Parts: sequence; structure tokens; C-alpha cells
Amino acid sequence: MQAQRAAHQAAGHPVISVDTKKKELVGNFKNAGQIWCEEAEVVDAHDFPQDAVGRAVPYGIYDLQFNRGTVYVGQSADTPAFAVYNVAQWCASEMQERFPGATHLLIEADSGGSNSARSRVWKERLQVQVADRFGVSVTVCHYPTGASKWNPIEHRLFSEISKTWAGCPLRSFEQVVGYIEETRTATGLQVRAHHVTGSYATGEKVSEKAMAGLRLEAHEVCPQWNDTIHPRLSAAPSPLNWELILL
Repeated sequence: MQAQRAAHQAAGHPVISVDTKKKELVGNFKNAGQIWCEEAEVVDAHDFPQDAVGRAVPYGIYDLQFNRGTVYVGQSADTPAFAVYNVAQWCASEMQERFPGATHLLIEADSGGSNSARSRVWKERLQVQVADRFGVSVTVCHYPTGASKWNPIEHRLFSEISKTWAGCPLRSFEQVVGYIEETRTATGLQVRAHHVTGSYATGEKVSEKAMAGLRLEAHEVCPQWNDTIHPRLSAAPSPLNWELILL
């Protein structure tokens, strides 16, 4: 993974770290932490799901080169389709903004969850919505089970968001988005947040025929966790210059 990251960054291509932050019940509920205030917040004694406005599903994308975070706050299931939709939205906006003309994208992700290394839906949607749509080769490097604490998004973005809203009840999705966007650090972190209102059903399947049509290349090193999806175009992007990592 370090070699992949170095090669992409040396070539000026985006490297992002992705994951779903802890899901939060939205409503008049206690939120762990302490804040300074003249009067104590009045919240419900129990956080029963039936009393909630909904459940926030914060899917985060952290740009390692520019120290920028983007969080898509969903209110449906945390599915591979939801995860790839958010990555595609990031590519359509922030990748075009900061990496115009990029032909490669590296994604660092946990091996489970909505961006699971074993998920067919995750791979198929990346092919269609990212690789084919933007003409980029998408390399995904998954952290092994139990190693997610080394995923940069955990300590560079998610931990800072938790500090921002510590002790503050999350009474509405607007407040959730607002607190996320307020997150800043002394090292220059800036965060954007978006409310995703779409519905994503669980249990989606991808056929063997659809999988056979993917331009999926498993890596020689840990092929169960690392692969690259190339765009299905007549002129594919040129390969990375791996000699760069030796400079």
C-alpha cells in the first residue's frame, strides 16, 4: 500500500481514504462529551429509535494530499451502492477541482463494511460509476481485518469530527452537517459535508456475467485485498511510472 500511495502521489494523482463513521441517531438525545454552557442541555432520558428523526450514516472521504475531508451524510442503509455513489460525487466535484485531468485514483479502505474487499456490488459500481464515467483507473487497497486504525481517515478526520460535536445533541440532519463543516485543525484540515437523501436497499446482487465484464486486475501482492479497475475504453490510461518511487 505504501508503494501504491507513493507512486500515485509522485505522479500527481489523487489518493483518498474512505470509511463510514459511527452511525448516529438524530434527535433530542444525549451526545457523549463535555461543552461549556450557561445551562445544561435538556435531552430525552433514553435514546429510543422510535423517537429519533432518523439515523445519520456519515460516509467520509479524506484527501491525503490536500488535507481535505468530505462527508456524505446518508439516512438510509450503509450499502456498497451508497459508498460508490459518494465516491462518484467526490470525483465529479473535488477530483475535478483539485486534480484536473487525473487518470488514476487510489482508494484506501477497510476490508469490511460497505466498501468490502469481497463485495461484488462495490466493484461493479466502481467500474460503471467511477472508472468508466471519469476514464480513470481505480486502484483499491484494503486494510486487513483488525488494521483499520491505520486507515488515515480514522485519526485525521473522524476523530476531529467527534471532538467538534462532543456533548452537542444532534437534533437534526442540518445540525449534523453543520457540525461536520465546522471541523478544523491547526494543521489546516477543512471539511465539506452533504446531506444524501436517497434510499439504498440492502441485498443487491451482481451476476457472474456482470462480473466477467469488469476490467478488474488483481494485484500480485495480496490479491484478495488489492486490485485495480480500468475504464472500459479503447484508450486506457497509461500505467504509473513505478520508477518514481525509487527516486
